[in-house]
Amino acid sequence: MAHQHSSQARLSPSSYEEDIALLLAPRLAYFAGVARHEHVTRAAQEMGVPQSTLSRAIVRLEQDLGVVLFARKGRTVSLTPAGRTFLTSVERALAEVERAAESVQADADPASGKVAFGFLHTMGSETVPGLIRAFRADHPRIRFTLVQNYGEAMIERLRAGELDLCLTSPVPDAPDLVARRLDEQRLRLVVPDDHRLAARKRIRLAEAADETFVTLEPGYGLRRITDDLCAEAGFTPRVAFEGEEAETLRGLVAAGLGVALLPPPAVARPGVVELTVTSPRAAREIGVAWLDGHVDTAPVAAFKRFLLSRRGHLLPD
Repeated sequence: MAHQHSSQARLSPSSYEEDIALLLAPRLAYFAGVARHEHVTRAAQEMGVPQSTLSRAIVRLEQDLGVVLFARKGRTVSLTPAGRTFLTSVERALAEVERAAESVQADADPASGKVAFGFLHTMGSETVPGLIRAFRADHPRIRFTLVQNYGEAMIERLRAGELDLCLTSPVPDAPDLVARRLDEQRLRLVVPDDHRLAARKRIRLAEAADETFVTLEPGYGLRRITDDLCAEAGFTPRVAFEGEEAETLRGLVAAGLGVALLPPPAVARPGVVELTVTSPRAAREIGVAWLDGHVDTAPVAAFKRFLLSRRGHLLPD
């Protein structure tokens, strides 16, 4: 095998890492094959490539590195000390690539692949478990990576490629996202059971203008809805506590810390009374969102179709 040095092809120390990867990656498997056989012809036969192609690839690899990897004697070759050092890392890299390929193939498998699914905290106790249970009746081997978070954080993870789908509220409206409304959930004004309003069944939100509120933190969709509804009712809520979880707020209401606008609980909580808000109309839309242009794997496409089929009856009765 002829060995020619080309200073033009050699990588300089200041070359970008992506340039190095671009030059070296296609030739690493060829290098490992020749190193394994220590014979160019046998390596070419095993790998199903012309011997001339394999020889040229090894020569170019050495030129790009500026290092001699093989000592040559006819068709027989042996690794130089530099070649042995390089082979150790190349074998690790190729094994890692193989594992990565197997992983993404497994995740995309129609029968047993994976769905990365995000959902709101308030959907976690009943809605999402029920959805997954119903979906897996027909897709028992599909796996889920579940992320429970507030709306804005989930949208960030959706954009970062960490989630395939997310169940959120309000339904996002952004040019890089696709969102579909699935259902609507009425909100209630939750008051302590010894509150002056506790004997009521219905209330106009303006009647709570002088109350102290406990709410979710800014950034949560339900907080934004609370602020908007109070503004529509003609007041800015006086906030005593900002939390991260709706059931915590319900407990604080029971303790007399304030009142709250919340979705219905999965299980009725003692110590509070939940009033229907007649004006303004207190509800939140719940929808599913995904990244526009994202190509779905078969499991993600199946779960997306399932969620869309639940439009109008997403939430438990």
